[in-house]
Amino acid sequence: MSYVKIAVVGAAGRMGKRIVNIVNDDNVAVISAAIEGKDSLFLNQDIGEIAGCGKLGVTVSDDFSNVAESDVIIDFTGAKVTLGNLGNYLKAGKPVVIGSTGFEKDEIAKIEGLSEEVPVVFAPNMSLGVNLTFKILEMVAGAIGEDFDIEIIEAHHRMKKDAPSGTAMKMAEIIANKLKRNLDRDAVFCRRGLIGERSEKEIGIQTIRGGDIVGEHTVMFCGAGERLEITHKASSRDTFAKGAVTAAKWVSDKKAGLYSMFDVLGL
Repeated sequence: MSYVKIAVVGAAGRMGKRIVNIVNDDNVAVISAAIEGKDSLFLNQDIGEIAGCGKLGVTVSDDFSNVAESDVIIDFTGAKVTLGNLGNYLKAGKPVVIGSTGFEKDEIAKIEGLSEEVPVVFAPNMSLGVNLTFKILEMVAGAIGEDFDIEIIEAHHRMKKDAPSGTAMKMAEIIANKLKRNLDRDAVFCRRGLIGERSEKEIGIQTIRGGDIVGEHTVMFCGAGERLEITHKASSRDTFAKGAVTAAKWVSDKKAGLYSMFDVLGL
């Protein structure tokens, strides 16, 4: 049987360990390389033992040449680390799944540049439920037109570094595109003091950080006499890890290009 060989960058991190477990339980995928930074305390240790799924015979390394025998790379680290590794991904010439968030527009352009040379799945959220929510939001925004005020509220654990979340920003982008609004002008990220009446076109995006919240997103469409709320709640990081592994298997034989989870899931 031919397996999809997956290299995980950031393998000893919170998401990396969950991805290792999901791949270990998969029938058609195997872990082929585990990459961490030069200062990692986990170098030269077996990634299976670190992830809690038993010895896999794959040692954590900071040497990107170890991905040479892999079919695809999963990067679920963070914007800074991902950007620093783009050159390594180009040199490796392997399909890449990027689940990191917190990128600026010019940084996203660099990922788009990489996709001209290798296949790249780039998504702010890789869960099936969230991507279905994206589709629902597009439909609702198109149906309500300009008649409802729109607010997005997102909540994550206290360790999350970027705000608002990439998922919340993607939700805002989908809604803004459907309503032909400009997020640079119409997005409102906080309110305090005597701010006056709400503008007709603003899209509120509010952030909560606390405890161990995995990820919660609610979009409120507030009209006269009624309010529609669309909510997605994640209770386990496995939803994101499973999506990343699904994306890795899907993109392993694709040609160069920039793909989203809509492509992966056929939405």
